[in-house]
Amino acid sequence: MRYFYLTDPGKVRDHNEDSVIIVKNSSGNHLLAIADGMGGHSAGEVASSIAIGYLGRHFKESFQNLSKIDAVNWIRDSVDEINSLIFQHEKTHPESKGMGTTLVMAILTDEYLLFGNVGDSSGFVVKDDKLHKVTYDHTLVNLLVSAGELTKEEASVHPKKNVLMKALGAASEVDVDIFDCDMDISQILLSSDGLTNMLEQEHICKVLLGPGSPEEKVVKLIQKANNRGGTDNISVAYLTRFEEGESE
Repeated sequence: MRYFYLTDPGKVRDHNEDSVIIVKNSSGNHLLAIADGMGGHSAGEVASSIAIGYLGRHFKESFQNLSKIDAVNWIRDSVDEINSLIFQHEKTHPESKGMGTTLVMAILTDEYLLFGNVGDSSGFVVKDDKLHKVTYDHTLVNLLVSAGELTKEEASVHPKKNVLMKALGAASEVDVDIFDCDMDISQILLSSDGLTNMLEQEHICKVLLGPGSPEEKVVKLIQKANNRGGTDNISVAYLTRFEEGESE
């Protein structure tokens, strides 16, 4: 098991509102998480750091040998708590009004793999040498695509493609999508939309299936996104369950 994570401001933004983490707890379980913050006066950076800071601490302290059902409840409770923490911060910091963040996470144990998602940061797995998107983007255009009112091609260039329908801090209550994923996978990738808006899925897959260490692959993905314009902050969390050349 090897992993690496990195965040980059990109080529256009003057600061980075993304936060990212990979944590291994004392039971040998892994948590990967990315938060993409939003809001003026650096409020987005604060919201994303609240989310990732809480998750990292809470995972180490409380996620110990949980059943899959308990893990699902742990994800829901964690998201509720993060949402409350962001609201509390807004109340005491008026300049942060309107702050919020996306959140995507993956929890890998010996028994199960779960993803949790709010917003438009993405979770992927590699299975049978193919990259599969696990999560669903909570965006206006994705809702319109699901309703048959837009094609995927139209959605990719729609002027409101970045309008979120759901985010942490946007409402007093939030529902997190939870996905129970097949364990027969070789790699896990999380990313903010700064990566997926710049690179097609097939280009991401080519990097992940190519040579190099986890660090080299993550750096290469960010470099490619920046070469395509780097219009947003870019964050990547990557884990491979097998060493290069090791049989699955």
